[in-house]
Amino acid sequence: MTVFEMIVARKIPSHIVYEDDLVIAFLDIQQTTKGHTLIVPKEPYENIFDMPKDLLKHLIAVTQKLAFSIKNAFNASGINLLNNNGVVAGQTVFHYHFHIIPRYEDDNFDITFSNNADQLNEDDYKNRAALIKAALS
Repeated sequence: MTVFEMIVARKIPSHIVYEDDLVIAFLDIQQTTKGHTLIVPKEPYENIFDMPKDLLKHLIAVTQKLAFSIKNAFNASGINLLNNNGVVAGQTVFHYHFHIIPRYEDDNFDITFSNNADQLNEDDYKNRAALIKAALS
């Protein structure tokens, strides 16, 4: 049983900010920034690849609603949505979830992307795009 399943079952305490029949949202215990909130489906799907489409649609709609509320409640300058799928992607709780991370000036939270553009040529981009398009079929 994951920590999120224990929260859904009320076996451990949490600070719930939203709940309906399908999803629940609560403050992240780490509070990376003020108002950092997690939103999870009540059913324990491991990652995005396991999520039913209708539930995923509902989850992202509620995530948007909560993002607006959190931004307004804390006067945040922005919001990061973070979602990790798989160990190599940083997933540590294997129950699908979004992090809603409010952003503030000088909040000392950093998400950095590597810029590998100088290592690629036009054919690399064309090949990568073609692989993705082919996988969509």
